[in-house]
Amino acid sequence: MNFDRFFDPDPAQRAIARELYAEVAALPLICPHGHVDPRLFADPDYSFGSPVDLLIIPDHYVFRMLYSKGIPLESLGVPPSPQKGEGAGVRVETDHRKIWQTFADHFYLFRGTPTGVWFDDELANIFGVEEKLNSASAQRIYDHIAAKLAAPEFKPRALFERFNIEVLCTTDAATDPLTHHQALKASGWRGQIRPTFRPDGVVNLDAPGWRTNIDALSAISGVAVHNYATFIQALENRRAFFKALGATATDHAALTPFTEELSTGEADTIFRHALRGQATTDDATRFTGHMLMEMARMSIDDGLTMQLHPGSLRSHNDIIFERFGADKGADMPIGTEYTRNLRHLLNKYGNDPRLTLILFTLDESAYSRELAPLAGHYPALRLGPPWWFFDSLNGMARYFDQVMETAGLYNTCGFNDDTRAFPSIPARHDVWRRAGANWLAGLVARHFIDLNDACEMMAALATGLVKDAYKL
Repeated sequence: MNFDRFFDPDPAQRAIARELYAEVAALPLICPHGHVDPRLFADPDYSFGSPVDLLIIPDHYVFRMLYSKGIPLESLGVPPSPQKGEGAGVRVETDHRKIWQTFADHFYLFRGTPTGVWFDDELANIFGVEEKLNSASAQRIYDHIAAKLAAPEFKPRALFERFNIEVLCTTDAATDPLTHHQALKASGWRGQIRPTFRPDGVVNLDAPGWRTNIDALSAISGVAVHNYATFIQALENRRAFFKALGATATDHAALTPFTEELSTGEADTIFRHALRGQATTDDATRFTGHMLMEMARMSIDDGLTMQLHPGSLRSHNDIIFERFGADKGADMPIGTEYTRNLRHLLNKYGNDPRLTLILFTLDESAYSRELAPLAGHYPALRLGPPWWFFDSLNGMARYFDQVMETAGLYNTCGFNDDTRAFPSIPARHDVWRRAGANWLAGLVARHFIDLNDACEMMAALATGLVKDAYKL
């Protein structure tokens, strides 16, 4: 891979970018938000399985592109959801060499995409592949990767250390017993794997299986949840448990960033209606908005950083959801509004520096219009990095262009990889560091800042901001 990848072709800017990148290229990776399964590390003998098990079946970035060109998910080894029952009689491909060949035959689809960049980086820098992946090379590369995965140095713990990861945070439901995290803590292994408290399944009344989730919350917290007061008590109990196992953050998804403070009586009435299966769509919207405010209050009390990422309409493709379930590449962005929707929360808690609220968006039009001005004013507010569809070189360039002048670098929070694909973590961080170096090099070349300032800003982009925002 070309050392100058992603740097500006102008020789003056490129030379500065090289220098800035060199300052941080070897710094450890801080991974404060993601979806890597903690069981990978809890079992020291865990095996990734085949190249397909590792790189295709679990990665919706990969199979959503192939699906968009008419390739059935079953032919890629993606199993139908047993809970949905719609996959009966549909044959799922189990020949992993055949799946890999299908992937390689269509790898050209990823040219110029973030997934293509990450995958090329993984092949070259993790597995030592020295030829392009295509139809002709597919089986040779499969054999090469399979041989690597069988070696002890390709166990998850060994790769964690090789990747120079300082800390990796998982995302875990409020009802998760955190068994793997407890096993890790007791194991004596030095790698830092921390949980993150994600209560969407019990907070959002319209979440699938909400009533069942409440029963699970009662069981695991030891608090019999029968009204709003006991619900809050159970949530605070679980937050304390997560924090005792190393959590420094919470994570919240909502369709919109709407916030509203309900009276205790109103919240209790809505919650009791929900327990009886009588909550309306309006009830769910208002209750989620209220609970975002409650989560901000709790974060002030217990010090957990609060993350909020609205604007994703989950499982847009009904056919895929019915057959395969959630998280199959069919979540789609919607337009969002922040200035009015967050006003209740920010007026009550946004002036309190004890709160750190990190906002992510899938609506880039909100960057300069709302998010940067809000983050440039409220002490509690910071902007998360380009997220999901915009975790790309172009997405990062737009972010730097639209956010930094108004919010300022130090009201952002560095980078997080937000991935389920563990081997892609180094590649994702490398793109961010190169994109950041190129942006800062442009400022130096145009004499906005000098090189000394750029070096300090580069270190902040790589590790300083994220450590500060997530208290790591």
